[in-house]
Amino acid sequence: MNGTMSGRGRRIVLWRHGQTAWNIERRFQGSLDIELTDTGVAQAHRAARLLAGLRPDAIIASDLKRVMATAAELATVTGLTVDHYAGLRETYAGDWQGLTHEEIIERFGEQYAAWKRGEPVRRGGGELESEVADRAAPVVLEATEKLPDGGTLVVVSHGGTIRTTIGRLLGLEPHTWEALGGLSNCCWSVLGEGARGWRLLEHNAGSLPEPVLGDDD
Repeated sequence: MNGTMSGRGRRIVLWRHGQTAWNIERRFQGSLDIELTDTGVAQAHRAARLLAGLRPDAIIASDLKRVMATAAELATVTGLTVDHYAGLRETYAGDWQGLTHEEIIERFGEQYAAWKRGEPVRRGGGELESEVADRAAPVVLEATEKLPDGGTLVVVSHGGTIRTTIGRLLGLEPHTWEALGGLSNCCWSVLGEGARGWRLLEHNAGSLPEPVLGDDD
């Protein structure tokens, strides 16, 4: 499901939303609609001014409040409109949602351990990570196809959804996706289009990409 690659040099920036109160409490948000804190708004404000330097051609985003507010900061500085998609929401995690990580381990210890081992788990009776990729990756690829050659798409979403989307676009097997570390609030990852498909150029970045100078560029 890597999509058809034509060597057009396009770029996808996957940007996680700013801080929420539940992030601070290490409370599992999932698809619940939690708003940004004042700190989260400030993070988005700062990051948007950096990302505007990449001269994005389009912005797509989840339709949950924490992402909508984050994306709005970039829209303000670029003048672009934001297209919102339910397919870019965070993983629905059923009974896990609203619990702290400690509470999840206490109540769903076996399920949590299986998830961390990379097994396909419906956390709290919710979605499989592969199902999240099934709904999110096509949204990203469809938007990418509309870019000009050398164009940049910014995808504003959630940590789990971004990880599964990166895994799918890189062609990695779902049990390996946990190897991709999490994203900090308002940090981003960058995928670049190469001759053999998508490459991960930056991960959990908070500064603009620098050229790779060396044998592996």
